[in-house]
Amino acid sequence: MSEENIASVDVGVSSVRLPLASADILDRLGLLGELAGTWRGSGFNLIARPNFRDQANLYLQLNQTRERLSFEPINASVPNRGFGQGDIDLFGLTYDQRISDAFTGGLLHVEPGLWITQPATVYPPESAPPDGQLVSRLGTIPHGNSLLAQGTAQPFTGTPVLEAFPDKYAFSQFPSFNSTPFVTIPTIPGPPIIHAEGTSEKLSATVPPFTEYDLTIPESITNPRTPFNTFPPEPDLPVEIDGVPMQDVVNDPIKLLQAVINRQVAEGKTFEGVALNIATQSEVKFFVNANSKDPNIDPTVIVRPVDGAGGIENILFLQGGDPVGPVGANANASLVYSTFWIEKVSDKFFPPFLQLQYAQMVILDFEVFKSLPDVHTNVGWPHISVATLTKSFI
Repeated sequence: MSEENIASVDVGVSSVRLPLASADILDRLGLLGELAGTWRGSGFNLIARPNFRDQANLYLQLNQTRERLSFEPINASVPNRGFGQGDIDLFGLTYDQRISDAFTGGLLHVEPGLWITQPATVYPPESAPPDGQLVSRLGTIPHGNSLLAQGTAQPFTGTPVLEAFPDKYAFSQFPSFNSTPFVTIPTIPGPPIIHAEGTSEKLSATVPPFTEYDLTIPESITNPRTPFNTFPPEPDLPVEIDGVPMQDVVNDPIKLLQAVINRQVAEGKTFEGVALNIATQSEVKFFVNANSKDPNIDPTVIVRPVDGAGGIENILFLQGGDPVGPVGANANASLVYSTFWIEKVSDKFFPPFLQLQYAQMVILDFEVFKSLPDVHTNVGWPHISVATLTKSFI
């Protein structure tokens, strides 16, 4: 073979992957580069979980949280071998997330995983938005779940989380992180629809309300929520957190992120950064108006964070065993979507600092027994986590 022919052969990605210089790795990571390092801060966690032993079959767990989230760049490329098209290189970071209760120090969440970025492809056809990148998050949770969430990274300039127009989250593709559960209605086919921002469980219920979500009703053995019967004991729920009434926190935990931004805007701070929007499925459907119940009457909107599909895997226990049995899943995760805002916060009097905020929605599926109707009711339960973190030296 002539030298000219040898030069024309596509040799693909090298089989030897030597470490790259740190500057080269950060350059290849692009919009994910500022994640590298360790972030610490506080947040809030809401989860409805099965309550098998007590007189109520739902426990609403509410925790103020402390968090450490660490990212380490992978110091070489990750080749993906192609057949329908040529090979591509991926670049990414490993991460380790640790969340504990702010008062007891008790463990709430551990998650190792990866964030990766990929170039545009023609087979299948995938392309990033202007000035953006295609990104994915791969995570593993000790409860017995693993997830692949895909989406995009896009730069922004302006105030994150808040917009002047009501009920919108700036630079997030998702119009709601509302906690109201979704009761399956036999006359409405298809997957559950996420409730709009500001929805009240009491006002939107299609069956007798789940009173755990109504903070005017004290917690008890028949209405269990934190801090009821916790060990070690936790303090009573506060009246508000960062100026946000506790009922608003329960309905829409993302308001805690808005409170941080409100305070920083009042201090004269300005923002630029990167928004990461990812989901485990290619379409997510939302109600448009608060307290909507029926998509045949009330408007809805479909969000498409990415053309490709991700997914979640659950161990058999969480799936609940026999899918055609009389009772469904134990606590099967069916959907994850989230927005991460990597924020450079500037002030005319002080040097800028890096802040990371996120809001995450996980839908858990498990049944509860309601007296009306006198059957098991299939419900999708929002599990919402929010946090504001700053980059730390240790």
